[in-house]
Amino acid sequence: MKNFKNKVAAITGAASGMGRELAVELAQRGCHVALSDVNEAGLAETAALARKHGVKVSTLKLDVANREAVFAWANQVAADFGQVNLVFNNAGVALGATLDKVKPEDFEWIMGINFWGVVWGTQAFLPHLKKSGEGHVVNTSSLFGLMSQPTQGTYNASKFAVRGFTESLRQELDVENCGVSATCVHPGGIRTNIARAAKLDPSIAADAAAAERARQKFDKLLNTTTANSAARKMIRAVEQNQRRLLIGPDAVFLDKFVRIVGAGYQPFVTYFFKKMMG
Repeated sequence: MKNFKNKVAAITGAASGMGRELAVELAQRGCHVALSDVNEAGLAETAALARKHGVKVSTLKLDVANREAVFAWANQVAADFGQVNLVFNNAGVALGATLDKVKPEDFEWIMGINFWGVVWGTQAFLPHLKKSGEGHVVNTSSLFGLMSQPTQGTYNASKFAVRGFTESLRQELDVENCGVSATCVHPGGIRTNIARAAKLDPSIAADAAAAERARQKFDKLLNTTTANSAARKMIRAVEQNQRRLLIGPDAVFLDKFVRIVGAGYQPFVTYFFKKMMG
């Protein structure tokens, strides 16, 4: 897909961060956008920014973990816009917890949004993308879909799952040769509000003060790449039909490091984690 003018893109997690920047960047290219998020106020702000570029915009408060709601949204977008060409399954959340103490409901919460939200978004929009004759699925994994870290086991599980799902999807679409493709995105440290909104289990933050310190340390890791830069790279990845997109120098370096040392990366991560949290 080399031209986005008069195409239609559906974007989850569009109230802030990469989702907002994707909406604005695509609107600047003449692409109509259907936006969803659980944050209605932020969603309205994103919609106003996109509408400045003269494109059609729709919004919906949506929990991507709700399969029925996601499928209903996809059908409504197709009905309202007449077609759908792109879906960016971008919504995501973070959870800090040790794997021996994580609450079952919290594990289900993060998997529901980070993994099942991607699955439902893909399955719901794929028939519409195929019908358009020219489509692309963009699923957001993470640097933590390439390597793991202590206290991020649930996040790692969700993002590794997105990677496996999307890579298999891309192969199936290549076999089918239906005019639709897929890209798996692995952002490193992106300046968004994910650290501020992260859930922290008492296993790593016993009180409010400890939770705030943990968030500040996590937030420091997310300052290598702007959300706007990430969005532009994602759009370029669609244009170039990339299978995998690494965003940020940290993602590029650590991906190479893990490829070289294999499982040997884990002692290094353990050492630096202890030093950071000490």
